[in-house]
Amino acid sequence: QVQLGESGGGLVQAGDSLRLSCAASGRTFSTYAMGWFRQAPGKEREFVALIKWSASNTYYADSVKGRFTISRDNAKNAVYLQMNSLKPEDTAVYYCAAGDGGSLIGSRLYAPGFYDYWGQGTQVTVSS
Repeated sequence: QVQLGESGGGLVQAGDSLRLSCAASGRTFSTYAMGWFRQAPGKEREFVALIKWSASNTYYADSVKGRFTISRDNAKNAVYLQMNSLKPEDTAVYYCAAGDGGSLIGSRLYAPGFYDYWGQGTQVTVSS
């Protein structure tokens, strides 16, 4: 069982940066792949980034590639999302998620249904 809690959201202007954090409970945190998703009003939840247990394996949505960086600290049971050059279209509720890294391959890593645990979300609002 893994419990997740996000923090770090807020209201910023276009071009600003934010760093989201996700704190996880559970002894087996390091074995999980950790992802970030986001959901804007009236839209489906969409994949943002994923990091496997080995921090060298990271994946990004095309819309955030080059601007966002996902990282993890297994000693602190935490995963982070550094968001730079924020745009108004990045406005959404951002969710942290955990899943079996062995199952999150190919198209599955982009699909919310293949993740086992979710946080409650943190709001990010980017004004123009």
